[in-house]
Amino acid sequence: QVQLVESGGGLVQAGDSLTLSCTASGRTVSTSNMGWFRQAPGKEREFVSALTGNGNTFYADSVKGRFTISRDNTKNTMYLQIHSLKPEDTAVYYCTVAQGRRVGMRASEIGYWGQGTQVTVSS
Repeated sequence: QVQLVESGGGLVQAGDSLTLSCTASGRTVSTSNMGWFRQAPGKEREFVSALTGNGNTFYADSVKGRFTISRDNTKNTMYLQIHSLKPEDTAVYYCTVAQGRRVGMRASEIGYWGQGTQVTVSS
């Protein structure tokens, strides 16, 4: 059974940086296509970033240049570094594992979701 546990969210100020973590069990991070989605209040869940098993990275246009996805294979953990946080980054951030060989840039391509971690950015 795959379990994804996110951590690192919190209340921060605009301009701050934050690193979210996602520790996986039942799935090897280094060989899985994993990523992050987020859902802001009153909005649909949206793709943020993906990291494939062979190391390719993908980012939503809205976060390019500010977000960095990475992983530590020894800890079986994936990370999302967020810089220059903006109030519009306020959302619940979800760790994901894609289905099969899909990259996981669409919610329909996701096989497993974490429980989410709240990020709130004050202006």
